[in-house]
Amino acid sequence: MPNGRASGKTISGTWRTLLLCATTAVVLPAQRFTYLHTFSGTDGASPQAALIQATDGHLYGTTFAGGVYNSGTVFKITPGGTFTVLYNFASAGTGGRYPTAPLVQGTDGNFYGTTVSGGTNSNGTIFRITPAGVLAMLYSFCSQSGCVDGSEPYDALIQATDGNFYGTTYAGGAQFSGTIYRLTPGGTLTTLYSFCSAAGCTDGQYPTGPLLQAADGNLYGTTYGGGNGNGTIFRITTDGAFTSLHSFCTSKACGKGPSSGLVQGADGKLYGTTLKGGGRYNGGTIFSITTSGAFATLYAFDSKPPSSKGSAPVAAPVSATDGNLYGTTYAGGVNESGTIFRVGLGGDLTTLYRFCAQGQCYLPFPDGALVQDTNGTFYGTTCGAQCTGGGSDDGTIFSISEGLSAFVKMLPAYGEAGATVNIMGTGLTGVSSVSFNGAPAAFQVVSKSLITATVPAGASSGAVEVVSPSQTLESDRSFQVVQ
Repeated sequence: MPNGRASGKTISGTWRTLLLCATTAVVLPAQRFTYLHTFSGTDGASPQAALIQATDGHLYGTTFAGGVYNSGTVFKITPGGTFTVLYNFASAGTGGRYPTAPLVQGTDGNFYGTTVSGGTNSNGTIFRITPAGVLAMLYSFCSQSGCVDGSEPYDALIQATDGNFYGTTYAGGAQFSGTIYRLTPGGTLTTLYSFCSAAGCTDGQYPTGPLLQAADGNLYGTTYGGGNGNGTIFRITTDGAFTSLHSFCTSKACGKGPSSGLVQGADGKLYGTTLKGGGRYNGGTIFSITTSGAFATLYAFDSKPPSSKGSAPVAAPVSATDGNLYGTTYAGGVNESGTIFRVGLGGDLTTLYRFCAQGQCYLPFPDGALVQDTNGTFYGTTCGAQCTGGGSDDGTIFSISEGLSAFVKMLPAYGEAGATVNIMGTGLTGVSSVSFNGAPAAFQVVSKSLITATVPAGASSGAVEVVSPSQTLESDRSFQVVQ
């Protein structure tokens, strides 16, 4: 069985060979950190992906291993910690095995995801699964001669404003260096770009992170290799027009090896992480880049023990409602088992939590990104010692509260006048009004976590506001009115 998300990659030894933790207690008193669920193997093991919040108010995710057939699972968990396995991937069959990516909830209410292995051709799949756990395979990679359609999709799909899904494969393609693809909701796949198409692979190799559709409508992403040998950042249109924006350099000061995707901050810039580089001790970086390609290193981690602020940030940060970025490091911290951090857009970093701080050193190594729930709290997963090859521990689900206010989230975050969209939130049963950038909208309360609303005629792009007798909630990002 593959050992961890980076199985088969040149990067596997970089973040997996880490020290196991000691039992030093280091807890910052202001925050409230809670382990919600500890995986036992039979209910899943080694979660390597971020959770997502769905329209029913629950959180959904995947585990790389464990389950009935030790091939991974799909699960849901309430914000309070009630856990349910929805699906067990099989060791044989066409449904796929070993999911390493987060799910995405489509506009149809179903979830879509990928597996890195399995399927008809044993090179990974794209699947759809209902909230009740009924799974259907939509596409099996390496279905075309020479695997020109790609293989090993390591990360998540996104659903773009055109209604189609977009993603990347780590391998396969015309040059065997990975692809960018488009998938219709019905399962028709089109390869938009094959990496290493440029001489010397200056366009990049081996994408491992998800794509991001920025406010300008274009898709942005990263590759772990290519460029100067240390990875790239790129832009691609939904029609397949590709542009290289940045190649990570070779000096010690540069970040190297972005192993995740990008997030758009409150200032419109794109932010991401590199697993390595950034200074003398090779601890990785947080960086920013504009949509036109102006690049800057925001923060460089120090991996020399004791690297109390963390090192090896595997996942991209999340842009939170307070305007700051929140994220995790896979290593570092006093116990070399990872950290949770907050960083301002000016580069000031605060360590919020060091794993093993509660003496539970069998529960370390956060691999996936955080997600901010509409209740304001952050949720995430730890992969456990099994991900380093150093133990049999199966990982956890945790929450951490920094006292941020509740908000609402749009699904989708775009629509034309007259379209019906979902508004997710907390405590929505008493809502009295909904407006799109000041324009009143017709709405219906479905549950305490969901409202449906109609985009009003004449509305412009901007924040969505939801008012009830007890609270006024704003959307976490601008709603885009499609003309």
